[in-house]
Amino acid sequence: MATSSSSSVMAGIQVPQSRLDSSVSKGRRSMVRVNIPVPAASFPLTRFHLSSVPAPAAARWLGDARDRNSIELYQSRNNNWVRKLRMKKKKTSDASKAWKGSASVSRSQQLKTWVPCCSSLSHNCYGKTTPFPTSTSLSPFFRQKSCFPLSSHTFKTHGNHMRPLCATVGPDEPHAASTSLPDGLLEKQDFDSLYPQLQTAELEGFLSGELPSHPKLHRGQLKNGLRYLILPNKVPANRFEAHMEVHVGSIDEEDDEQGMAHMIEHVAFLGSKKREKLLGTGARSNAYTDFHHTVFHIHSPTYTKDADEDLLPLVLDALNEIAFHPKFLSSRVEKERRAILSELQMMNTIEYRVDCQLLQHLHSENKLSKRFPIGLEEQIKKWDADKIRKFHERWYFPANATLYIVGDINNISKTINQIETVLEQIGLENEMASPPTSSAFGAMANFLVPKLSAGFAGSSSHERSSNAADQSKILKKERHAVRPSIKHNWSLPGHKTDMKPPQIFQHELLQNFSINMFCKIPVAKVRTFRDLRNVLMKRIFLSALHFRINSRYKSSNPPFTSVELDHSDSGREGCTVTTLTVTAEPKNWQNAIRVAVQEVRRLKEFGVTKGELTRYMDALLKDSEHLAAMIDNVSSVDNLDFIMESDALGHMVMDQTQGHECLMAVAGTVTLEEVNSIGAQVLEFISDFGKPTAPLPAAVVACVPKKVHVDGIGETEFKITSTEITSAIKSGLIEPIEAEPELEVPKELISPQQLQELRMQQRPSFIPLSPEIGVTKLQDRETGITQLRLSNGIPVNYKISENEAKGGVMRLVVGGGRAAESSDSKGAIVVGVRTLSEGGRVGNFSREQVELFCVNHLINCSLESTEEFIAMEFRFTLRDNGMCAAFQLLHMVLEHSVWVEDAFDRARQLYLSYYRSIPKSLERSTAHKLMLAMMNDDERFVEPTPKSLQNLTLKSVKDAVMNQFIGDNMEVSIVGDFSEEEIESCILDYLGTVRASKNSESEHEFSPILFRPSPSDLQFQQVFLKDTDERACAYIAGPAPNRWGFTIDGKDLFESVADAQLHYDERNDAQKDLQRKLRSHPLFYGITMGLLAEVINSRLFTTVRDSLGLTYDVSFELNLFDRLKLGWYVVSVTSTPSKVYKAVDACKNVLRGLHSNKISPRELERAKRTLLMRHEAEIKSNAYWLGLLAHLQASSIPRKDISCIKELTSLYEAASIEDIYLAYDQLKVDEDSLYSCIGIAGSNAGDDTTDSLEGEESSESFQGVIPVGRGLSTMTRPTT
Repeated sequence: MATSSSSSVMAGIQVPQSRLDSSVSKGRRSMVRVNIPVPAASFPLTRFHLSSVPAPAAARWLGDARDRNSIELYQSRNNNWVRKLRMKKKKTSDASKAWKGSASVSRSQQLKTWVPCCSSLSHNCYGKTTPFPTSTSLSPFFRQKSCFPLSSHTFKTHGNHMRPLCATVGPDEPHAASTSLPDGLLEKQDFDSLYPQLQTAELEGFLSGELPSHPKLHRGQLKNGLRYLILPNKVPANRFEAHMEVHVGSIDEEDDEQGMAHMIEHVAFLGSKKREKLLGTGARSNAYTDFHHTVFHIHSPTYTKDADEDLLPLVLDALNEIAFHPKFLSSRVEKERRAILSELQMMNTIEYRVDCQLLQHLHSENKLSKRFPIGLEEQIKKWDADKIRKFHERWYFPANATLYIVGDINNISKTINQIETVLEQIGLENEMASPPTSSAFGAMANFLVPKLSAGFAGSSSHERSSNAADQSKILKKERHAVRPSIKHNWSLPGHKTDMKPPQIFQHELLQNFSINMFCKIPVAKVRTFRDLRNVLMKRIFLSALHFRINSRYKSSNPPFTSVELDHSDSGREGCTVTTLTVTAEPKNWQNAIRVAVQEVRRLKEFGVTKGELTRYMDALLKDSEHLAAMIDNVSSVDNLDFIMESDALGHMVMDQTQGHECLMAVAGTVTLEEVNSIGAQVLEFISDFGKPTAPLPAAVVACVPKKVHVDGIGETEFKITSTEITSAIKSGLIEPIEAEPELEVPKELISPQQLQELRMQQRPSFIPLSPEIGVTKLQDRETGITQLRLSNGIPVNYKISENEAKGGVMRLVVGGGRAAESSDSKGAIVVGVRTLSEGGRVGNFSREQVELFCVNHLINCSLESTEEFIAMEFRFTLRDNGMCAAFQLLHMVLEHSVWVEDAFDRARQLYLSYYRSIPKSLERSTAHKLMLAMMNDDERFVEPTPKSLQNLTLKSVKDAVMNQFIGDNMEVSIVGDFSEEEIESCILDYLGTVRASKNSESEHEFSPILFRPSPSDLQFQQVFLKDTDERACAYIAGPAPNRWGFTIDGKDLFESVADAQLHYDERNDAQKDLQRKLRSHPLFYGITMGLLAEVINSRLFTTVRDSLGLTYDVSFELNLFDRLKLGWYVVSVTSTPSKVYKAVDACKNVLRGLHSNKISPRELERAKRTLLMRHEAEIKSNAYWLGLLAHLQASSIPRKDISCIKELTSLYEAASIEDIYLAYDQLKVDEDSLYSCIGIAGSNAGDDTTDSLEGEESSESFQGVIPVGRGLSTMTRPTT
């Protein structure tokens, strides 16, 4: 994959967002997913729950750095985590994941899943966020998801049919296999008895009607065959996305070309001079390759800032050069060959290898199992430029490509003319070809050419074909009808093949047991109301499963670690896959399988209850309503992703309003019997396993460790057979089962009577913000920010925003975090926060009731801890008292949290397991060792050790957490579409009635934090990991100040800044005033460090990757604390064992070379443009504003004030090269201050040197968890 965007966002003001959620595990919870192919804006339908796995401290280390360098609610604008499937922005390498694993998801990333009845924002097991959001609602307590209901819209019909909206249908994507279900697979329903007021024929006529298509989507085709789609979209303003999708991928490669499509992606993208010229405009670009497509994309401003030049023609010209006129220079080919070989080694983690195993067995009957996009190393080493050029000539021509443009485009005709001017003449000069035959290849043509519906184009005002007469004369080259057909063995009743025995993948780096049962069926295109209705019914049915398992198994040691059911479409694989994934500690694997199968069978046999149907239907419709109201707030890239994926799957493309209206229309026809009938079909491959009438699983794959730890014995070989796996599955089929009882769901957590009593007892009121400020309410007209302080000491900030209609976000920040842990309570904060989330109980309400309360009110809540803070975050809707419900929940957590022993046991076991998994991960063990060295073995910055965890008790973790929940040590910020009266009423009622706490003096008391005295013999270390394949990574780190100019030795750097001489050069008086203002501004170091990070990242890429070819992925990250008086930087680099030492030296040279190789004005300007463009793109997000509000009234961060928000843009503009050097001089990059650690994996790694993970109990073995799925292998990483 290819990228040219830079890293961190506004280095300024956000509260750290380190979730306890990581790719390592979903925790002891189950997940059920099904996607719905209807556009919805963003917020998944999820509930109250904390991410399920402890994020590695190393992950939090750099993850927090990234978060602190971006002012976003969830994830830094690198979009490294959530968009890893599409890889449209720079994707986090596995090495950098060691630091960034705990990152959260940005709002724009949340908008990934498009569903009117949106569900939990989740990625399917292909690693791709599908256009159908997957299952939802019931995640474990406190989950990082959200959902809001939307406004209602009148659904209009003419007669028995929907009123059609004028727009074209989407083209058929060149799938590898047919997406049509066999005739008769889904039985028709008889509705006579259900709807006596409707005749069956009338209802059938309605359900058979075609769904409306997107009214603003414009499609067309140029003379040369290139297809284009244009969608006007105002978010972000003054920017657009242009994606050139070439319909060629790894599936099109011959046996001696494996990896060729990916190689061309690299060479074409990074060899483009026209693309490089766009970088200074604030544009970002990237590319990726998957099985069927190669996509080049550019995110650009609509106009240049100074010249007001229209940038679309320049972007189109760059895409033209990249896709159709690349220069296959030998020098560029060699550079990219080295980069890809490095990428291959970087990707080859145990997680990637697990993914490959799953895909190989799932698609063993076809080419998908043998054509991973990354390619084969031995072939990549051999190709010359001529061979690569021939592949390009075969596949890269206009008729085999589709251009997507989505963004702030006002004049469609002008845009079409620009497309024609730049792209229409490509290939017409000498690309004449004979006309394609209509039937020579039969149905295969549908896979090769996205054809426009005959007759429909003529009736659509939005369909444009450039001079049909000319096209009939100029016979352009059509898409190849020689693409290999991909045949699948479907898991359908009557579609018999021999049942394959369970497959076993065993590896020394695996920590836990996992098993995947796959069912594979054709994609059911969603084009009619009946199609949408079927998807909705599946969604309701499967939404019940995870909650049931979650509520049924609450012991301290359930047999499974997680149970996940995923039902999703894959455009990359050309099929719909249902996957049951069970993970467990190896000793419990048989019971885990038995329980999972038993629960699936219970749901299939008895179905959902009336209460479940009502609950989930209501939640889905509310969510859909909210998403429809958010129609004008969906980002261009999310709209574009949805359109591309929908076209690939053959689904009708609708906008959010249409999606909601259609969902409302079909919802009234759904019955309990039909929901249970259609849902049961999804589960038959599990519930009827082994029966002659049951669909055969496409594959059953177990991934298991080679050795496990047995108490009293030590390391023992783990033995397992296919027969034992089959027996475990069948054991779940004979267990007795009973129907699910109905559960009482509370309508409110605090009754009106209880609220009245609280008001009388606490007498809540607003008090002056401070003795110096005598007012009780401070409002800033420019930003719309209001500051208040309650009589119990809690400060509150809020901003009224209409950016997200009828939606809001709220964050409670509590000062302290892990830094407040004492020497005898190591790990108490992280385990305590985890315990609170695992228990999920408040007052007299069970966790199940609390979760369902959140489902009914569309509340999402997350709980997290970092080195500095504990934070609790809510997303809510303002419909149906959703904001009051969120405030009630916050009140109950603060006042009536219930701490239970079994939740503590689970939390502690998770951290024990996670610690024991560190030595099996090259990246994590390398990062862990470096962190211990630099931070002088301070356990507050790494995972707690087994010894520390064993010393903890429920009381000690409860006290550690709750002692930080002190009135003026807390701060609450709220942003949303509410009125002043509504928000202040909720603040007084539910925050003002929280009892005032004492002992606030303790908030500043920490055990000293120190960097290890230097020089030290631990400044350079190595880690060796035995592995079948060779890999290498390295981390380089050193001290930095915090965001506000304080250093670990107590210095206030603003004293030195005041003494620094200003050199104005040719600046005018206004610019001089701005520079003087910047030098004295509290955010001086936050601003200049952010710009410095951009410059260093650019130089690392140019030097270490591009010029020297020593790595595929290298990045510089800053971790600037807010409360603690320190910070650090980290350089992450992946390489090969033979190059990693040189790569580390090259990175050090870049870090130290800024004085000898001065920063140029062009570099600084590019850094400013990058950060400011991101700021402008995010400023309409409630999540972004929530980050800006953080610490506005925090007494521990006195330098943060309203100017840090109001003057952000002008401060960046004012920064000079001299200012950047003032920041650079505070980074400790000399040999005595810098720490580095190199990790090397391979069969011979460490044979000469033994250097393993330190820890007094490293001989103990607690089984950890690894991610499973098919995502990592279905496409390539970003090219840069």
